[in-house]
Amino acid sequence: MKDLAGKNAVITGAASGIGRSLAERFAGQGMRVVLADVEEGALGNTVEELRSAGHDVTGVVTDVTSYESVEALERAARETYGNVHLLCNNAGVGAHEDVSVWQLPLNDWRWTFAVNVNGVIHGIKAFVGNMIEHGEEGHVVNTSSGNGGLILLPTTPIYSASKAAVSSITETLHLQLTMQGAAIHAHVLYPGPHIVASTIFTCSRNRPDEFEREVEQVAPPVTLESLGDIFESMGRKLETTSCDEVADAALEGVLNDSYYILPWNDEGRKRFRDRNEGVLEGKNPEPRF
Repeated sequence: MKDLAGKNAVITGAASGIGRSLAERFAGQGMRVVLADVEEGALGNTVEELRSAGHDVTGVVTDVTSYESVEALERAARETYGNVHLLCNNAGVGAHEDVSVWQLPLNDWRWTFAVNVNGVIHGIKAFVGNMIEHGEEGHVVNTSSGNGGLILLPTTPIYSASKAAVSSITETLHLQLTMQGAAIHAHVLYPGPHIVASTIFTCSRNRPDEFEREVEQVAPPVTLESLGDIFESMGRKLETTSCDEVADAALEGVLNDSYYILPWNDEGRKRFRDRNEGVLEGKNPEPRF
């Protein structure tokens, strides 16, 4: 879809971080955008700011862990703007994984998978059928992560597993849409190439009571600042990618119909190549930070 002007987009997790930058980018292309987020106050502020900038946007409070909530989002989008042409399943969280995988509390798994995996599943189920039925060209962009989708860090088993699931689901969606000759294209978005300076580090602010952690945290929450200190202790500098850079890559990927949306760097290419060569050569995985 080379011309996005006048088309309609829905973006989850759109009140802040990558989602907000995605909304700004696609609205800047002349799209009408429905912003969805569970954080009502931040969503309202973002909608007002984008409207003040001259964009045609609306906000719908949405809990992606609930299929009924995502169904309501889909109905609201069509009632407001008509056919949906772009769906960004972007909402995501990361539990603070401070102990070994066998010690992690079950609610950390439940919460992360409810948002990161079920949120994508709910979006696909609620939107894709109607997107195929209306027959117009469209795109589904699912936000994964290099940590899980391409390589993984041993310090974040829950997050890595959830993002690996998103990668698998998206590739299957792409293959099935292609086999059916649908006008809908699927894309997997790997934000990067560095750690993204987003609001995911404070996502626990939106953690619902039903997924409350069963035990106290062993270590303080990870922040960009604390990560910077860790990298400095190893004699390295923490490099980050901005949410706007991720959104730029997503826009380019949609315009070019690229399944893989991933802004590489040399280090990332090497690690991915080493991982795949290790599989072909039967080498055991080695720990990496």
